[in-house]
Amino acid sequence: MPTIEKVFDSPGPQPNGMQATEEGLWILDQQTNEVHLVSYEGVVKRTLATGSDRGSGITDTGDTLWLASTYSCEILSTDPADGKTLASFNTPGAGQTGAHGLEWRDDKLWIAVPPSATIYQVDTQVLNPCKAGGKYKENDFKVIHTLPAPGDRPHGIAWVGDALWCVETNHRAIFHLNPEDGSHLNKIEIPEPHPEPHGMTYWDGYFWYCDAHTTAVCRVAL
Repeated sequence: MPTIEKVFDSPGPQPNGMQATEEGLWILDQQTNEVHLVSYEGVVKRTLATGSDRGSGITDTGDTLWLASTYSCEILSTDPADGKTLASFNTPGAGQTGAHGLEWRDDKLWIAVPPSATIYQVDTQVLNPCKAGGKYKENDFKVIHTLPAPGDRPHGIAWVGDALWCVETNHRAIFHLNPEDGSHLNKIEIPEPHPEPHGMTYWDGYFWYCDAHTTAVCRVAL
């Protein structure tokens, strides 16, 4: 059993999306719709109001934040300086709600979507620059690959080298998936009474995750 350590409490009341960077952890709060940049010791460096509607996923390209606006079923391209929405896109596979996890890798966006229990790889480089009010057409957000999620409540996703990992919150586990077909290669269980995994990211030998119920931010050694 790996060591599971609570490190700090999120500054927001319902943390549900996480992304690790050299500056710290971006944490998207589902209740306030704010994004906090927090050091790995829990010190808040920056807080941004965003256009997300009860969002559950966040990733960082270096010059753009992508947010999963879960209840509007949109993916938002967001300015990391002020939190303003640059463009919005329909979430593939959405139902009554949308995505719960995002990850950026090799100029492609990976999206975990519970209603379809699917992880999508999206090419954002084919987007049509002609848009109305920042809203792109659905076919401008090109899905190039799909794989089944490890369950019907996939949440945070992360790449560790060439390994793809995804939280399945109902199973309280982080699954190592074959990125070609979604088959299960390994898993790390997060048993009770540890905080439940929701948003998740990877940094420097650890998975970091947040629990939207308790505000706990934890890390698990890989």
